[in-house]
Amino acid sequence: MAETLSSPVTPKDYASDQEVRWCPGCGDYAILKQVQTVLADLQIPRENVVFISGIGCSSRFPYYMGTYGLHGIHGRAPAIATGLKLVRPDLHVWIITGDGDGLSIGGNHLIHILRRNVDVTILLFNNEVYGLTKGQISPTSRPGQRTPSTPWGSFENPFNPVALAFAAGATFVARTMDRDLAHLRSVLSRAALHRGAAFVEIYQNCPVFNDGAFFAYTEKESKPENALFVEHGQPLLFGVQRQKALVLEGTVPKVVTLSEEIPPEVWVHDETDPRKAAILTQLMDAPGTGFPRPFGVIYANPDRPTYEELLSEKHQRLSQEHPTDLEALLRGKNYWSVP
Repeated sequence: MAETLSSPVTPKDYASDQEVRWCPGCGDYAILKQVQTVLADLQIPRENVVFISGIGCSSRFPYYMGTYGLHGIHGRAPAIATGLKLVRPDLHVWIITGDGDGLSIGGNHLIHILRRNVDVTILLFNNEVYGLTKGQISPTSRPGQRTPSTPWGSFENPFNPVALAFAAGATFVARTMDRDLAHLRSVLSRAALHRGAAFVEIYQNCPVFNDGAFFAYTEKESKPENALFVEHGQPLLFGVQRQKALVLEGTVPKVVTLSEEIPPEVWVHDETDPRKAAILTQLMDAPGTGFPRPFGVIYANPDRPTYEELLSEKHQRLSQEHPTDLEALLRGKNYWSVP
């Protein structure tokens, strides 16, 4: 469906008249602004955009967008979005969720919308804590984290969202952060244009209940040593002077220190390679242990058919092979006549 605008729109045109009510300093503000900016960059008509959310701080998002939207129930945004895409595949549908809403009560719905490859853009705000209900641990909270629900420290093993999304079958997997606006905007733009299930994990700081959880990756002093920004066709370099690189020995990643030139064995990122993408999603070492954490588009496969396309194709084929007979359908196979 062609999309045309009578006059150009700006980021302000995608903002609603509602007062934005997140805590001061919350990373959600940055994400909201960049989503509005991306939509304006792409000049997508507001009437063709829908934001669907579940429950949580992030799920207030639809109220603040000057588009269509639905604030759903806990964890069920993927189910609602799937239904909408099946009847209106032309719409740009975004799912806004958090690490609690999306990976706890909504985990089952999330993995199935990914494996089906429904053409939606999923933003998972990860702050490693339940913010709306006052700071309990979430499925991404780290071992040892002290919260009202774990006063002596959590002993649970957390989810790795990008690894989970990749394993579930997402055809676009990326990670970005709220404190790097240029990178956030770039990733969101790529995700918005992707045909299929696009999953973006966003490191989002919660200044009230989990302040500084991602400072190792977002702050100027520590970011170069801990964050690896991947780009298709480019070598995987990091460090203050970009003097460190990743290499693969078989399927085992290792960090090497470069001298001057980049040797040929340095790993060059190929976002279309699912085997190497799987390895990248597993780089989750704690800061200071040697391995950086990847940010950017880790995997992208735009060639796999979407769920809507497959359903439409099957419906057309079956309609031709089995013409509709409403009376026979209502009567069923087992019936009898009464004189």
